Amino acid sequence: MQSRTVLFGGTFDPIHNAHLEIARAAASRFDLRKILFIPAANPPHKSRGAHASYEDRVRMAELACAGEPAFQVSRIEQPSPGHPAKRSYSIDTIEKLQTAGEGPLSFLIGADAFAEITTWHRWHDVVSAVEFIVVTRPGSLYEVPPGAVVHELGNLQIPVSSSEIRRRLAAGNDNVPVPPEVLAYIRRHRLYR
Repeated sequence: MQSRTVLFGGTFDPIHNAHLEIARAAASRFDLRKILFIPAANPPHKSRGAHASYEDRVRMAELACAGEPAFQVSRIEQPSPGHPAKRSYSIDTIEKLQTAGEGPLSFLIGADAFAEITTWHRWHDVVSAVEFIVVTRPGSLYEVPPGAVVHELGNLQIPVSSSEIRRRLAAGNDNVPVPPEVLAYIRRHRLYR
């Protein structure tokens, strides 16, 4: 799989240590040379949208990925100036990357999200366009839809969630599992307060 470009999409609101651990584990296990962190401009599965701006989330991802040779942050979902961000559908991002000459493509995704793959916009096209690296936890249940190619990445302890980090930060607790540079950015820009 090493020649593949791996898409790691998410809200990254904020990016945290577990995101980085997942990407490192995938890079090591599958000998990956390029993982694209793709902050979603307007994720369709989040009814309220993101808490931090798109630009803040991209900057935090860039700070978190600095010094990691296989990690790159993509602005492919960046909204046009003066226009509200339209919904960020995975198939649109995949097709933009293919048009730009990226590929073959894999998609790094948690088992919970993969379990809902058949609810995604144009999910048949997503399944035929990429292979999946599915991050599993004990008790993870999902069905592999017809045509999907799945590689499992298991045995990771990831008890962290962005919502819990935001809750702690809002309560004034800066003891959160994010890289120091990201925490400094959050403090400097008074995010999640």
